[in-house]
Amino acid sequence: MPHPLETAPDPNGLSRVVIEPVSRVEGHGKVTLLLDEQRSVKQARLHIVEFRGFERFIQGRPYWEVPTLVQRLCGICPVSHLLAASKACDAFVIGNGRVTPTADKLRRLLHHAQVLQSNALHFFHLASPDLLFGFDDAVAHRNIVGVLQDQRELGLQGIRIRKYGQEVIRLLTGKRVHGTGSVPGGFNKALSAADRSLMLQDIGQITDWCASALVLARDLFLAGQPEQGAFANFPSMFMSLVRPDGAGDLYDGALRINDEHGVHVKDQVDVRDYQQLLGEEVKPWTYMKFPFLRSIGPEQGWYRVGPLARINNASYLDTPRAEAAREEFKAWNHGKPVSASLAQHWARMIDMLHCAETIERLLNDPDIIGTDLMAKGTPLREGIGVIEAPRGTLMHHYRIDDDLISYANLIVSTTHNNTAMNEAVRSVAAQYFDGRELSEGLLNHIEVAIRAYDPCLSCATHAVGKMPLRLELLDAQGQAVDLLLKHEDGQIERPALPTSGQASNWP
Repeated sequence: MPHPLETAPDPNGLSRVVIEPVSRVEGHGKVTLLLDEQRSVKQARLHIVEFRGFERFIQGRPYWEVPTLVQRLCGICPVSHLLAASKACDAFVIGNGRVTPTADKLRRLLHHAQVLQSNALHFFHLASPDLLFGFDDAVAHRNIVGVLQDQRELGLQGIRIRKYGQEVIRLLTGKRVHGTGSVPGGFNKALSAADRSLMLQDIGQITDWCASALVLARDLFLAGQPEQGAFANFPSMFMSLVRPDGAGDLYDGALRINDEHGVHVKDQVDVRDYQQLLGEEVKPWTYMKFPFLRSIGPEQGWYRVGPLARINNASYLDTPRAEAAREEFKAWNHGKPVSASLAQHWARMIDMLHCAETIERLLNDPDIIGTDLMAKGTPLREGIGVIEAPRGTLMHHYRIDDDLISYANLIVSTTHNNTAMNEAVRSVAAQYFDGRELSEGLLNHIEVAIRAYDPCLSCATHAVGKMPLRLELLDAQGQAVDLLLKHEDGQIERPALPTSGQASNWP
């Protein structure tokens, strides 16, 4: 059934532009723009048109199945869901206790490998074509294949960084995608000395490649000033996990929310209190909720998560090269938070370098090949696990009755960024759309703004060059005024506008 916004004339006499689907993101979404009589953008919305029922259909399942089950949410970041669920379900085994040092470090190794490979996938495969070739480059060229053709070594480095992260995941969990490893109460397999040696062989080269990618992302952003700094640039709050001393941490910590000036709005909030901290607003035109800070309210209490939030919020990073890069990033904006959406890519590469350095440190830790993997304690009936997934803060919350899941609430990273992505769409549409003629360049400007947040709309992947697209411009009566089609081979077509009384030949 088509969404009502696609078919019904707007009751306020506004024209509507529909962009569906949004491409080069994980999943399916669409964008609608409402225009006034002067053809100015009055409203912009990012619609998530798929429904995912994990919170319901895991109810009644034994808690020990849940970490492995919920990672089926995603083929890109399953490890993030595995670990967030494991942390939540630890409460059902060890209560308020902690997993063993070896289990903790194995989980951290697994998680940093996950963030490493996912950040590499996004930057090299999805974002770099726009940054290297420009937003208006030919569609058939503006993809990872074009990167490999024009800058082969750069493209191969991205592939190899991701491959390394995937190999670490395979060695720890048995599979590159949807393995096991982490379980409630600890970890189910020790790391052998041989596998550790295998991981150590390439980590130095991987770290150097990450540092080079960081320099590239920084230079591309700085070279694009002032346009890139102004593109989808808007003030917001930022949320992420930090340690008690304020250091950024991807695996554990408390919640910090800073405002647009870098002032702590909330700090060191226990993750178990997230429901007192955050509310979730529901709107009728999308399946994705809108989280907000309860103390401020839904209109003004929204925030951003992800690499930009992590780098803005961290008092420091605990690895030397990433910390030097963080200091340079902060100095660029005179110590204040960076709010430009395209700065996400620069921050993401700092994130990736931090992961590579952390992996090397963990591999050289004697505990990593320990055999004490499972902890015991006094079980509880409720557990909350929070982690920094590649795209931002990820929350899993469960309750059990007789070892069966009776309640589940998940707030994924892209949900936290829902309002921010809608604001990015509105900002770019208002700046670049004249309200009269559709163009593939306009479409890509809007998609670039969305892609900066690396959204995982349905946790699905797509083949390069196989994403069809339909972009319609409708008047206030719902009549088609203009149409662009992007076919599976990347070709753009503008079908002829039907004349009055003539049957439409539009697809």
